[in-house]
Amino acid sequence: MKKRYLLLIATGLIGLGWLIVRPDSQPSSNGGLTPVSSFTHAHGLAVDPNDSAKLYIATHQGLYLLKDEKDLFQVGDKQDDYMGFSLHPSQSSTFFTSGHPSFGGNLGFQKSDDGGKNWIKISNGLNGPVDFHAMAVSPVNPNVVAGWYRGIQISEDNGQNWRIATGDLKQIINLAFDSKIRERLYASTLEGLAVSQDLGKSWQLVNKDGAIIAVAINPGNNQELLLSSQSAGLLKSIDEGKTWQKLTTPFTDEMVLYIAYDKQKPSKSYALTETNTLFKTVDSGVNWVKVR
Repeated sequence: MKKRYLLLIATGLIGLGWLIVRPDSQPSSNGGLTPVSSFTHAHGLAVDPNDSAKLYIATHQGLYLLKDEKDLFQVGDKQDDYMGFSLHPSQSSTFFTSGHPSFGGNLGFQKSDDGGKNWIKISNGLNGPVDFHAMAVSPVNPNVVAGWYRGIQISEDNGQNWRIATGDLKQIINLAFDSKIRERLYASTLEGLAVSQDLGKSWQLVNKDGAIIAVAINPGNNQELLLSSQSAGLLKSIDEGKTWQKLTTPFTDEMVLYIAYDKQKPSKSYALTETNTLFKTVDSGVNWVKVR
């Protein structure tokens, strides 16, 4: 069952028949935020780089904001499918995304300068318009972007122009840049965790335990990585991925799909599971508690 579920994640097909969550009320004047009770089918997770109280969740039906771990809002009025989603590493109002519009087709590479309420297309990418099913913006240099669509694409000019990364990597599930080294890029794949030290020109598998669902790098200490493995659960490395420790968690039977560190509090991170259940740790993964 988990293998089938994973293949659906990798091809971006899971949840297409799920019920769309409608706002509980008409759009409010609260900065373009509409209160809602829940969300489904998440595709991305990120903490505001300047405000630990704001956690963003990109979904199949638009963008959501969880404030203070209790109040949930839909951001703006678009219900597009944001398959790829990243925040600017220092500007709270600047977001990047890719995926499908609600009426069909592909979005290309998009940018928002108002916190996800409105979007403009920066480029089509290569062989596009692209629909990046995995996407990452470098925290070292936000002009550097990686996305997966018919291969890993790399841009070094804020998404204006792209090149195809080399390497024979199988199905890409997640991408993440190193928090300190500009050229280092991680890719979670069906074969394991791969790392490139030269912005995608060459790759090496650093974890060969099978399918890796998600990877995240501590923003304050790039020696520390959190990893979601299909077979082993949640793992932690404190030596840049050379060795791994299995973490004890209360969500042993649930696959973690997305992991997000808090830049303001690097010992805190969130994990979102396949059932849309959100957990957090405030001690670098030693203990986890359910948020919602």
